[in-house]
Amino acid sequence: MKIIAWSGPRNLSTAMMYSFGNRPDFEVMDEPFYAAYLAATGLDHPMRDAVIASQPTDPEEVAAICAAEPARHGYQKQMAHHMLPGFPMDWAEGAVHVHLIRHPARVIASYGVKRDDIAEADIGFAAQAALYDRVGGLVLDTADLRDDPAGMLARLCAAAGVPFDPAMLSWPAGGHVADGVWAAHWYNAVHRSTGFAGPEGPLPDVARDDLLRSAMPFYNAMKARALQPSDQSAS
Repeated sequence: MKIIAWSGPRNLSTAMMYSFGNRPDFEVMDEPFYAAYLAATGLDHPMRDAVIASQPTDPEEVAAICAAEPARHGYQKQMAHHMLPGFPMDWAEGAVHVHLIRHPARVIASYGVKRDDIAEADIGFAAQAALYDRVGGLVLDTADLRDDPAGMLARLCAAAGVPFDPAMLSWPAGGHVADGVWAAHWYNAVHRSTGFAGPEGPLPDVARDDLLRSAMPFYNAMKARALQPSDQSAS
C-alpha cells in the first residue's frame, strides 16, 4: 500500500516521516516535488540552488517516481502547496491520503524562526484544504498526536488499513537517509529528537494577524474532519 501524507511546513511532517520510516515494512520519501515547485515559481527559498540540484525539476518525471510501487509499503511526505496548477496528480490515485494539520498560530511562529518573508502560499492552508476537497482522505491534528502519540498513531493506522507498530513511537537521533538536502536548514530540532515531543503549551502570539486570519477558516474546516482522540470518540 501507499500512504501520501499532505501537509504544510512546520507541522510535524518530518517527525511523521521518521515515525513511518522506523517501521521495517515501510519506505519513505521526502518532498519529491520541492525542486519542481521552486523551479516553476522562481521562489527564493533557503538552499534553493542545492534543492534544485538534488531533485528532478520536471513535474512529470517526479510524478513517475511517486507513482512507482515501492518494494515494501510506501509513505510519501508531500507539501500540499508544492502541487501547482498543471502539475500531474494521477500518480496519487489509489493511495491512502493523510492530511496533517496544525494550528496556524503555531505554524506561523515556527516558520518565522527559519524564514523572515512569509506569504500565505508558504504555509499552505488554502492549498491543503483545496487538495482535501479533491482527494479526500484522513485528517490528523498534530496537537492530538503530541498529546497521545501511541493512541493517535494506532487510530491512524487502523483507519489507513495497516497494523500499528510500536516502532513508530521512536527513531534514532540524527536524521534519516531519505532526508532531502534542505534538512540542513529545516530539520535541526527533529534531528535532535528520538520521538514525538509532548503536548504544546499556550498558543504563541504572532505578529502576522493577516496570515492568521486568512488561515483559520481553512484550519477550522479541516479540524472538523480530523480523527478524534479516543476519549472524545467514545462520548
